[in-house]
Amino acid sequence: MGKPNIIKLVQGEKGNTIKITSLNLEGVMRRRLLDLGFVVGAHVEVIRKSPLGDPIAYRVSQTTIALRKEESSRIEGELLPNGE
Repeated sequence: MGKPNIIKLVQGEKGNTIKITSLNLEGVMRRRLLDLGFVVGAHVEVIRKSPLGDPIAYRVSQTTIALRKEESSRIEGELLPNGE
């Protein structure tokens, strides 16, 4: 088993699945994202990137959510192989 490929959510490409390992957010935004399902261990799929790359649509807990680069660059996770 190789070393996990840790990336920021914003670095994911369309179709990637990322398992969240840390949220480096505070306050209201952290609480809001936790409530929406962005918790450690959750699998997040990159659904769509806008033409300029901001915002990016993610699917977590059967819900599609768009995040700005400001938020998605502060969430890290392990890039999972396709199909996981």
